[in-house]
Amino acid sequence: MTRRRYVAAYDIRDVVRLRRVHKTMKAFGYPLQYSVFICDLDIGEKLALKREIGEIMHLAEDSVALIDLGDPDVRGTECFEFLGPTRGLPRRGPQIV
Repeated sequence: MTRRRYVAAYDIRDVVRLRRVHKTMKAFGYPLQYSVFICDLDIGEKLALKREIGEIMHLAEDSVALIDLGDPDVRGTECFEFLGPTRGLPRRGPQIV
């Protein structure tokens, strides 16, 4: 299956849910900042991520944004610009741990 690179960012209002979402996100992607992840996902992995996060968050209070950057080898890498220290971006390939 074709992978797409996503930026996932979240705003979780409860500290317990926040920790659970962060732990779940680490299983699907690479932390760029505390509540911002880079995820290279195929369609099945994206659905699994949405299902797992959806089971944790409260839809009336919390929000998650998934931004499709496209192919990890093309725009998925070139559209980033950083100021200050960063870990860099993951290389192409599965990021699920």
